[in-house]
Amino acid sequence: MSADAAGRWVEDWLSPPRFAIYLNAADHDRRTALELYEWNTAVSAAFQHDLAHLEVGLRNAYDRALTAAIPEGHPHWVFEPQLFFPPRSQRAANGEYYDVNKTTRNKINEAIRAAASPGPGRRPLTTGEQPPPGKVIAELNFGFWRYLSAKRHDEHLWVPHLHKAFRPGTSRRAVDQPVKRLHTLRNRVAHHEPLLTTDLEQACQDVLTVAGLISEELCAHIRAHSTCTTLIGQRPC
Repeated sequence: MSADAAGRWVEDWLSPPRFAIYLNAADHDRRTALELYEWNTAVSAAFQHDLAHLEVGLRNAYDRALTAAIPEGHPHWVFEPQLFFPPRSQRAANGEYYDVNKTTRNKINEAIRAAASPGPGRRPLTTGEQPPPGKVIAELNFGFWRYLSAKRHDEHLWVPHLHKAFRPGTSRRAVDQPVKRLHTLRNRVAHHEPLLTTDLEQACQDVLTVAGLISEELCAHIRAHSTCTTLIGQRPC
């Protein structure tokens, strides 16, 4: 890197506050700070790859578990969200009661609308036609699937249905704790945030832990194609 490669244009590009994070981590060496930013971008992209594989596996595992529990004669669960997410009152910390499943039902309905909207490569739906369930599931973001292992779903969803998405004997907490951390990581990666203080080795293990609970083959595939561990070891400072 040339002497002026990390000139003042970097602040114009990243903004002074954003670059300052990397300057502080690099002991105010501008060239090292820029190298650190490039490293952060590379390791973020590597985690995006692994998280994408895990998210697809997680949502399909949950879909299989819920689909297997649909009573005969009912449509796919995304088109009848109240089947697994009925109105259920719970008392909040402020003493007021709220429907713990309302947001989930709303997200499913929003996903249906998004999947039904005309777009590149999509055939316009005829009147009364529903989009394919797989399209709806693909519209549900990682946050939707993350909260399916939350404590509030233990009695009504995890115990009767969702535990079947994972290896026999898997506890809800064994899924919820790593998925909670990975959800936070995914949000940081998606918004191009610094990962300098994130426990990236734990994140690697979390990905493989959850993948292994879904399928040992999926875990092995992610491990074989991941570059996260290599990149973590290449941090400039």
